[in-house]
Amino acid sequence: MGKASDWLREERRKVLGDWVAFCLRCGAGRRWFEQFEAEMPDECPQCGGVLLRRCPSCQAPFSSIAVVDCEECGEPVRPNELFGAKIKRD
Repeated sequence: MGKASDWLREERRKVLGDWVAFCLRCGAGRRWFEQFEAEMPDECPQCGGVLLRRCPSCQAPFSSIAVVDCEECGEPVRPNELFGAKIKRD
């Protein structure tokens, strides 16, 4: 990606949150700031499923709601399908 997309990504993080968490059951997502990670719930407020905010293997945070494999270690974090459709990555 070019410099413009890197700039946009950084601006989005400053305003909306540094990282992304997503529900393994319903796919709901929310952004979070690193300094407020302790306030993030472990359970999805929508459906009660697991709200995953870090890779179970290496503990790296997620930068995209469409993550299927960890960006740091490459381990799968969820199936590449939600509600019968493939997850479209950025």
